[in-house]
Amino acid sequence: MNNISTLPFTANSKTYIPEAKPIVVICMDGSADEYLDAAMARNRMPNLKKMIVQGYKGMVRGALPSFTNVNNASIVTGLSPAGHGICGNYFFDAALQQEVMMNAASYLKAETILAAAAVAGRKVAVVTAKEKLRDILSHQLKGIAFSAEKAAEARLKTHGIEQVEQLVGEPSPPIYSAKASLFVLRAGVALLARGMADFLYLSLTDYMQHTYAPDTEESLAFYEAQDIELGKMLDLGAIVAATADHGMNAKVKADGSPNILFIETLLNERFGAGFRVICPITDPYVKHHGALGSYAVVYVNDGTQINEVKNWLSLQDGITEVYDKATGCRLLEQPTDRSGDLFILSARDVVLGKTAADHDLSALDGTLRSHGGRYEEMVPMLISHPLNAAYKMKVQGDPRNFDIFDFAINGTIKD
Repeated sequence: MNNISTLPFTANSKTYIPEAKPIVVICMDGSADEYLDAAMARNRMPNLKKMIVQGYKGMVRGALPSFTNVNNASIVTGLSPAGHGICGNYFFDAALQQEVMMNAASYLKAETILAAAAVAGRKVAVVTAKEKLRDILSHQLKGIAFSAEKAAEARLKTHGIEQVEQLVGEPSPPIYSAKASLFVLRAGVALLARGMADFLYLSLTDYMQHTYAPDTEESLAFYEAQDIELGKMLDLGAIVAATADHGMNAKVKADGSPNILFIETLLNERFGAGFRVICPITDPYVKHHGALGSYAVVYVNDGTQINEVKNWLSLQDGITEVYDKATGCRLLEQPTDRSGDLFILSARDVVLGKTAADHDLSALDGTLRSHGGRYEEMVPMLISHPLNAAYKMKVQGDPRNFDIFDFAINGTIKD
C-alpha cells in the first residue's frame, strides 16, 4: 500500500508516531480471554496464534463500567470515562431531567485518535456492528464511518462511502447474529485491499458471547471465521491489534435461572420511595442482556440517607462494592457531572436491575450472560508485531485496553 502518511499526530496530550504500514485496531466485543483460549486450544485460530508468537498477548484492565459505549469511547480517545465523559450506554441527563441513551457524539468531551489521524493524512475508516456507536466513533472524523447494521444506508456525503454491500459482497446482516461481527471484519479487509483505508477501527458486537459459552461449537465456529479475516489483514501487511471492551459471564443461579437483584425494589421495600436506579447497560439491543448488567447507579432524593443506604446495600448478598459519589468517581474514573449518588457493583454471577416490571426477560436468547462489573474488567490485548523495549516495560505496569492505539503505533519495533 503506497503513500501511507507517517506524520506524527497528537490526541488528548499523547503523540502517535506511525510507520508506513496499515494499522487495524479491533474491539472484539465481549471477548473474554476464555473465548480465545478455547478456540486456540482446538486449533481453530491459527492466525491468532501466529500473532501471539510473533507479537504480544497479555491481560489488561478495561474501563468501568465494563459496557460497550464506555470502552469504545475509551479506546478511540485513549482516556478513562472521567476524561471522555461517556459513562454508560444509558444515563440520567440532569440538565434535561431525563433518562436517555448515550449514543450521541455531543456527549463526548474529548477528541478521538481517529479524527487526529485523519488530519495527519491517514485514510481512516470506522466500521462498527451496531449503529448506536457510529456517531460517537466518527466524531469530527474526515473519513469513512458506517455500521454493519445500517450498511445499506451508507451514503458518500454522510458516511464517506456508498455501496457498502457491494464492497463487502454481502447484504447487511441481522444484528442478532454472528454475521454482524464478521461483516465488520470483511468490510475492513475490503477497505484495506482496495486502498480505501490505511487506519481502521473495527468494533464488533457481543451477541454471540451473550448467547454461547466459550466451548460451544457455535462459539468456536464464530472465532474460527474471525481468524480467517485476521489472516487476510496480516497478509495485507497490516499491524493488527485487538482487545475487548469487556468480558462475559453467566449470571444465573444453580438451577440456570437468572440471578437478579432488583435494586429499586429492594430500596423501596427497606426505605420507602425516593430512589432512581439507572442501569447503564440499557440499550436498544434487549435480546443481548435484557438491560441487566453487574453495575448500577442510584440517585437518592434525600441526601441525608446516602450513607445509611450505602451501608445497607453493602451488606446485601450478591453486592460486592458500593461507593458514594466522591469515592466512586475517583476509584471508578467516572465523570462527576454525570454520576449518581451511589455506585453498585455485583458478584460474578449476579446482575442488577430496577424492578421486575422494567426488564423483559422474554426477549433473551437462551441463558442470561452479561457484564458490566469488576468480573468483566480484565480483557485480552493482542498485537501482531513485536513490542519495543520501552513498551515491554510498560506491560509490566498497569496497561489498559484503551492504550491499544498507543501500543500498536508507538509500541511496536519499527522496520
